[in-house]
Amino acid sequence: MTTSVHDPIAPEIRREIEARLDAVEATEGVRLLMAIESGSRAWGFPSPDSDFDVRFIYVRPRDWYLSLVPGRDVIEHKIVDEIDLNGWDVRKAFGLLPKSNAVVSEWIESPIRYWPDDPFIPRLRELADDLLNPRAIAHHYGRSGKLNADRWLDGGEPVPVKKYFYALRPALAIRAIRLNPASRPPMNLKALIAASDLPSGLVEQIDALVEAKARTNERANGARLPEIDALIRSELDRAGELPTRKLRDRFVDRADQLFLELVNT
Repeated sequence: MTTSVHDPIAPEIRREIEARLDAVEATEGVRLLMAIESGSRAWGFPSPDSDFDVRFIYVRPRDWYLSLVPGRDVIEHKIVDEIDLNGWDVRKAFGLLPKSNAVVSEWIESPIRYWPDDPFIPRLRELADDLLNPRAIAHHYGRSGKLNADRWLDGGEPVPVKKYFYALRPALAIRAIRLNPASRPPMNLKALIAASDLPSGLVEQIDALVEAKARTNERANGARLPEIDALIRSELDRAGELPTRKLRDRFVDRADQLFLELVNT
């Protein structure tokens, strides 16, 4: 796969990941539709010891989907050499898309790609845009952010910088979709900040946190930042303010048609 001179993944790591993806196709009998980075490297705040969170969507031969006994809709591998490799069957992705599943949305938009996108992926992206339910997306990020902020947000003790970001990014995603309910929130932190219309002082504090995380391991503690704490607390409580949008039958029909086209090719 062709990459830019600014590729954040070291060439030897990328080659190893691509080799493992080739092996997935060969041993599992599937066709990969996309493969991306889904973790802190794609989010824009990796630590020196961050894993490589490789995620992919695949399709199986048509007859596999006609079995009376449904097969597993995921492919999972143990973490080896800091490479975490897992994927979803495309039917699983389709099942979650009408629910405005934020995981599928983020995978589609990841800035780090390990595999050439199948021509099907732009059509999946278009469908995700048309199926967007702002409240469902916001509730996903609200649950995720509160889970990651549990036990530390309302205290004053130092907290690992990793935990800060795992609450901050969901909070910014809620803020971004509050400001623009017609667009799915960006995956990358810098793009999220740009979409969140934050005061310059907060942006500077977040940039300093990114720099601190880039220098330390995943568990290193950092000082508490009251303004960022307040931002996280406020936005995580506002997920319910987003408008909801009912799924229209024609969107379900489109998803069905796209899936049938894919498995019949």
